[in-house]
Amino acid sequence: MSLNIKPTHDVLARPLLPVALGTTLVLVAYVAPIVALPATAVDLGAGPAGRAWILSSMSVGLAAALLVSGVLGDRFGRRVLYDVGLGLVALGGVVCAAAPGTAVLVTGRVVQGVGGAAVLACGLALLAARFPPGPERLRATSMWGASVGLGIATGSLVTAAVGELGTGWREVYVVHVVAAVGLVALSSRLGTSRAEHPRRVDVPGLVLLVGGLTLLVAALTQARDGVDGLTVVLGVAALACLGGLALVEPRVGEPLLDPALLRRPGFVAATLGSLLLGISMIGLASLTPTIAQVGLGNGPWTGALLAAVWAGVSVVTSLALRRLPWTFAGPRGVAVLLGLVGLAQLTGLGLGTGSGVWRLAVVMAATGVGTGLLNAVLGREAVANVPPDRTAMGSGANNTARYVGAAIGITLTVTIATHVGDSVVDGWNVVVVVCAAVLLVGAAVVALVGRTPQDVTSSPRG
Repeated sequence: MSLNIKPTHDVLARPLLPVALGTTLVLVAYVAPIVALPATAVDLGAGPAGRAWILSSMSVGLAAALLVSGVLGDRFGRRVLYDVGLGLVALGGVVCAAAPGTAVLVTGRVVQGVGGAAVLACGLALLAARFPPGPERLRATSMWGASVGLGIATGSLVTAAVGELGTGWREVYVVHVVAAVGLVALSSRLGTSRAEHPRRVDVPGLVLLVGGLTLLVAALTQARDGVDGLTVVLGVAALACLGGLALVEPRVGEPLLDPALLRRPGFVAATLGSLLLGISMIGLASLTPTIAQVGLGNGPWTGALLAAVWAGVSVVTSLALRRLPWTFAGPRGVAVLLGLVGLAQLTGLGLGTGSGVWRLAVVMAATGVGTGLLNAVLGREAVANVPPDRTAMGSGANNTARYVGAAIGITLTVTIATHVGDSVVDGWNVVVVVCAAVLLVGAAVVALVGRTPQDVTSSPRG
């Protein structure tokens, strides 16, 4: 059967290239502090709490703005929000490059997160609007999934390379600014896209959601340096906002998230799959450079190369999805891939202080296979299980789950690694078991979701 693949020049005339590059840029910005943190912390005099905030501040912006960006994109135009997002990535990069202290850098990273949220949510929705369900959309979402891995790999290597040529970190943000400005020029290829029947903006819901998610990620970040009074206050405030959201939304005529979607197995499976991937795999991958440097005594380049191995393998498998005989559609497909990644994580067991770095490379390569397939499948499922008028909202909800999960996962893995055993290497082995258990149990739950009767009536597959 022919996959009906369009000629290259036709693909480039459509939104695939700019959306893929925009997604890549967001992930490049997201991973930058993981490699550059030692130099950044020394230059700005950041302590343990400051380091945690430098690592997680972009997650605050992403978590707070992803669903909101999707809702506003569907209402006012996805191309408009996409361009605004690129502008905010550039503005945040300027602030970061010139930051005189930790607080200013964190502010710039939050701005980049808000901009990145608009790029991710509206970019995937633009693809859904231009590529019809079937082989064309599978090809587009495979490329989108590959761009996630490409961004992680490129970001790790570019940050390490630029850091050696300059101060160690400021020039990295200048690269973000130049790239974002350049991508605005490409966005003319995106065309226009918005909901045919725009919904009213649920202002109370937006305020409560943004407040709740911002406070939640802030509480998780603060907890990495130990649970203190501020952590408790942030956590309680987050729960109050999210509880208020649960009370308000059933009483709104056009809520942010239609309750009917929560009864659709495909939507639930895709959202839960992204949350689990964020908790388990992003948490584990974010810890790996620290284990390589602190636990095994390697340099910054080693950490960057390990991230590149994971992301590089995921790029290849994302692109390969469209050529496989299985499309991994629906909850059962997501469950199979979650289980695959969980089993691959167990290859990291048995690491010791005398182990070679190749042990970490093995687990990164093994998990990269399933991660790449999941990136493509979750991107497709995010827009396949919502009404066509709400694809940006679907993308925003899915990515919100991923990055809230990432905030939980990074906090969890850092806490275990630094508090279990006699060294971070001992902690790593416990982290591997916990992360694998999260995915294997989660895979079973997602598979059960797929057994509900509504599974056969879900939206047409992307």
